[in-house]
Amino acid sequence: MNSLNTLHNKKKSIFLHYLKINIGKNKNNDINTNLLKITQIKKMSDKEEREIGRIKELESTNLAREEIRDLVIETKKEVEKENEILAERINNEFLKNHIKSFDIVGAIGAGKTALLEKISEAISSKYRTLAICGDITTRVDANRIEQHNVETVQINTGRECALNAYHINQIIKNKDLTNYDVIFIENVGNLICPSEFTLGTDMRIIVVSITEGEWVIEKHPMLFKMSDIAIINKIDLLERLGTNIDKMISDAKKYNPNIEVITTSAKTGENIEKLIKIMGL
Repeated sequence: MNSLNTLHNKKKSIFLHYLKINIGKNKNNDINTNLLKITQIKKMSDKEEREIGRIKELESTNLAREEIRDLVIETKKEVEKENEILAERINNEFLKNHIKSFDIVGAIGAGKTALLEKISEAISSKYRTLAICGDITTRVDANRIEQHNVETVQINTGRECALNAYHINQIIKNKDLTNYDVIFIENVGNLICPSEFTLGTDMRIIVVSITEGEWVIEKHPMLFKMSDIAIINKIDLLERLGTNIDKMISDAKKYNPNIEVITTSAKTGENIEKLIKIMGL
């Protein structure tokens, strides 16, 4: 049992490092006062890195054991609950400042950045816009969007495969939100991890492309269930690839009957104006 308790504590530590949220609350139950500041987070030593790697190996080895599985699930639920509370506070801040906000998710290469460039080009003269870009490293996407009269902030997540509410809170608490009408959050390129954490936006938009094949939605249904708009991009390649786009549309509607589905080409600009109308911009 002692070894199990040790694993519990180390596993919980890993989750907290991932989300960077202190689960313990103070007497006022104020989550913001318990968030670890970025400046206080120190780089892990090689020994700590090896220990985390060892715990991850233990997890995959022991996950089939009921006592370990329940422990991991309980800890994960606790972290997700804290994220949801913080995401709700973020959304309240956006609403209070009359900001329209969008979380844009999708696989690497689906065309999220290219679509944001087209949208930004069309709306930046009308709306004061901030784009928060998530990526493992570099600020390539932020630099591209910035060329269209949009303020950008780059978040490099390192080994983390998705943004979470803590990341967004760290940005907006240092911004005067009265300066913005629209906020875009471009999540890390991934069709799996972003389903773990909501970010407090009004709408979630998922982007896939016909180059990913007609089974991409059937194989990754979770984010479609959680999204408001589904974009099927790169339709300029449809004649060459022959992808069954009707199946993709049908699959999206099957998993989420209320989702708005639109086909686009970020390259040619096809249906970009229609997309902007659907977004309410």
